[in-house]
Amino acid sequence: MKNKNLSRKKFLSWGIGITSLLALPAFLKSKKKKEAQMVKMLTQDGRLVEVESTKLGAKKKKIKDADLPTWVNKKTSSL
Repeated sequence: MKNKNLSRKKFLSWGIGITSLLALPAFLKSKKKKEAQMVKMLTQDGRLVEVESTKLGAKKKKIKDADLPTWVNKKTSSL
């Protein structure tokens, strides 16, 4: 009976030890501070700025290639 309890205790202690070792990298990885990704963007008045990607809205509207020349001409003519 003692031998059976001893082997059960060993099994449980090894199981808890291995589980904690496998979980350890997940905790260490989550504590690392991620650097903010910077995105270069052109403002309406023609300045180039860098913005954190987390600050951008979820809706990303891309200008069409055909609209680009008229957009640039509108902005430069008003300066």
